[in-house]
Amino acid sequence: MQQTPAHDRPNLDLLAVMPAAKRVVEVGCSRGALARAYKQRHPDSHYLGIEIDPAYAAEARNHCDEVRVANIEALISSGAFSDLPAAQCWVFGDTLEHLQDPWLVLRSLHGGLDPQGCVCACIPNMQHWSIQLRLNGGLIEYADSGLLDRTHLRWFSRLTMVQLFESSGYQIASLQPRIFPHPQLQRACALIGQLASQIGHDPEQAIRDAQPLQYVIKARPTPVSPADSGQR
Repeated sequence: MQQTPAHDRPNLDLLAVMPAAKRVVEVGCSRGALARAYKQRHPDSHYLGIEIDPAYAAEARNHCDEVRVANIEALISSGAFSDLPAAQCWVFGDTLEHLQDPWLVLRSLHGGLDPQGCVCACIPNMQHWSIQLRLNGGLIEYADSGLLDRTHLRWFSRLTMVQLFESSGYQIASLQPRIFPHPQLQRACALIGQLASQIGHDPEQAIRDAQPLQYVIKARPTPVSPADSGQR
């Protein structure tokens, strides 16, 4: 299946939550737009990009210190994942939703993540108002990019994004909505609020959750207590 089209604009909201780190690993680095922006801020950091598309990877080498052409899930299943260097920051910019088992991938990072490190991710919000309107009209049509990108395998709302990380051994450090203006936004949210009231949900929360196109998440490994570690 053809990969999602690449673009050369970095996600500045994702960039903002990435810490200064000695080693960064970005899964799905595409053509290296985020790497370029990060290295401009932190030139001494070693930035490793993992990219499944060889053509994108070739361009990413202009901005990353190292690029590996690989499928992260194949690296894990083959045992080659353990060969990757430890890092203080792992990045998934609109990547986790493309994986068959993002829970397993996040759990697998623990061994190669600094205890004080973090995972930074941007994930599409399937509770977005536009999806709710499409569902109401039955217009679930896949596209080359966006919320209905035909290469998406997993779908998350704000609540299930939190569950994804917490069930995989992380605690959420920050969760920031990315909201973009649209002429239909206000009317759509009013309708969503009315529906939420009718079915017993909090209309204000439903409206808040319907606005973000994506969420930017920063998560850290959940500390293991001495009692827990002694049981393993």
